[in-house]
Amino acid sequence: MTEQTRIDWPLYEVFLRGKRGLNHVHVGSLHAADAEMALRNARDVYTRRNEGVSIWVVRSSDVVASSPSEKDPFFAPSGDKVYRHPTFYEIPDSVPHM
Repeated sequence: MTEQTRIDWPLYEVFLRGKRGLNHVHVGSLHAADAEMALRNARDVYTRRNEGVSIWVVRSSDVVASSPSEKDPFFAPSGDKVYRHPTFYEIPDSVPHM
């Protein structure tokens, strides 16, 4: 494989869930020929010490995100929906990680 071949491969973002019940966290990026290769390479690179229970790989070009500079206008519509805040709900003691 040549350096040029790797550059032509798409970039994938890697998300790892460290323990059951926790969120997936972005841990890095890698180039791969396809999603299956990205998943295998992510396992080899990011779980060397048996840290993960789940891996997600997503093509970087498929990630859509809001801009931090647009925070106020983008999130303003949710400010008046107080019923969405967790203060209205009781969480049972049996629910972990809350």
